[in-house]
Amino acid sequence: MPELPVIRTLTGALSPAEITGAVLPGEHLRTDTRWGVGVDSDPHRWLDEEQSVIAELQGLRRSDDLGLVVDAACVGAGRDVSALARITSASRVAVVAATGFFAGPFLPSWTAEADVDELTRHLMGEIGQGLDGTSAKPGLIGQIGAWSGEPTPVEERCAAAAARASLASGLPVAVHRRGGLALMELLLAEGLPAHRVSVGDAGTDSAVPHKIAEAGGYVRLTSVGADRLRDALDLIAAGHAHRLLLGSGLSRVAEIERYGGPGYGHLFRTFLPRLREAGVPEETIRLITHDNPLRWMTGME
Repeated sequence: MPELPVIRTLTGALSPAEITGAVLPGEHLRTDTRWGVGVDSDPHRWLDEEQSVIAELQGLRRSDDLGLVVDAACVGAGRDVSALARITSASRVAVVAATGFFAGPFLPSWTAEADVDELTRHLMGEIGQGLDGTSAKPGLIGQIGAWSGEPTPVEERCAAAAARASLASGLPVAVHRRGGLALMELLLAEGLPAHRVSVGDAGTDSAVPHKIAEAGGYVRLTSVGADRLRDALDLIAAGHAHRLLLGSGLSRVAEIERYGGPGYGHLFRTFLPRLREAGVPEETIRLITHDNPLRWMTGME
């Protein structure tokens, strides 16, 4: 009998049936990308507000039945597994951590000369042994990206390694919006099924989300911005609701509620009500906020 699909969280494996509430599929609970661009302090490039993040997640668990958060901070994006462990423990919201290599200036220096096999071995080491010297196992690969929009040779190798690690481990892959379609094509060329891939905000080209969905991948939109609402409604109208994921898009200290930002709850307070106002039925909203992310995470189709 084949093994039942599970989601690897920081507190252990969960079956999809155990996650009854909403899922945020590509968040940042703790991140720091200042070093990659050579700045010491910039509220637009870091998030280190543990207690504030805990309070927001606690509130969403109570008010909107938030059941799972997928944290997309991987190698080079300020990943802090110890902080994530404290956040999930205090908030009582399950959290998935990530392995994978981010993009461009945020890649470790040793990756410049590493081949695909070496990069894959590194990812498989984290998947099998734990993250950052801990026993905590990742449940996601990514998000990977192409910082200039077109993948460089090292970003191409990191994408190939992500695909191979995904095929070997069964973990899903998240792709950053920068170079998203090109990176998805690289993943598929390695034999990774499209339904194991989600691609972030597609930018200004409204045709890109449709291409991702038509290829069988998931489109991961954030809830901040009228253009994202337009993209979501366009995808639903085109029959692609089953390929749509929605998250907050929060990744900066200035965006949390403590500092006047929309917070992780913007999706529930503002974006979903606008979908309802536009006539999107509750069963479709449930599909997008619960069923789709669990199918992507587990590989169920």
